[in-house]
Amino acid sequence: MRYKLTIEYDGTNYLGWQSQENGKTVQEAIEQAIFKFSGEKVNLCCAGRTDAGVHACGQVAHFDLPSDKFDAYTVRNALNFYLKKEDVVVLNAEVVGEDFHARFTAKKRYYKFVILNRHMQPVLEKNRVWWVGPHLDEQKMNDAAKLLLGKHDFSTFRAAECQAKSPVKTLDEAYFVREGEHIYFYTSATSFLHHQVRNMVGALKLVGEGKWSIADFKKAFDACDRTKGGPNASPSGLYFMRVEY
Repeated sequence: MRYKLTIEYDGTNYLGWQSQENGKTVQEAIEQAIFKFSGEKVNLCCAGRTDAGVHACGQVAHFDLPSDKFDAYTVRNALNFYLKKEDVVVLNAEVVGEDFHARFTAKKRYYKFVILNRHMQPVLEKNRVWWVGPHLDEQKMNDAAKLLLGKHDFSTFRAAECQAKSPVKTLDEAYFVREGEHIYFYTSATSFLHHQVRNMVGALKLVGEGKWSIADFKKAFDACDRTKGGPNASPSGLYFMRVEY
């Protein structure tokens, strides 16, 4: 029996999604919860691995159990019972066919990045936004972000440890919306490179601050060189929003 999970988590206290030997991860927390209610050790596969400190509103994962004795309602409630001490909750569980794969059958992934743009540092939103003190011009950031749309070589915004076979990706959305002190960046694509969203936002921040012109941004993008791409935005502002299948 294959189960599809839709998961929400605060990534602040985790070393990212993927299981590691040196610290707590989201994958490990859920796999341990599965073992506690089913007695089975499983390999949980997700739609998109997130880094340390990155959050999720609609991460999707799947796993298999050797029998059909647990319905989806029971799986969701059992997992949430054993996850009570974690910053993780299963929003939904579904029984799916064996042809479903959280990663490989995904058609599009959606991310949101949240910037708190004010002089004072955050308290209530600490670890949930990227705090930027200097005023940002979101219109200039939007004008630069339009250059990212379509099919390009995104090497400038690719982490050195990225394992993707190709740096070429097709970006469907990339735009900013300001709401008071908050600036939201929305982006979607079939898939992303490691650190791509955070690196894009880091470079676009330079445009918003006036440190880069749009021409400077284009030059860095066209260089296909990570060393030309500006800072890496804080993981605390990044949210994996949802997956389209």
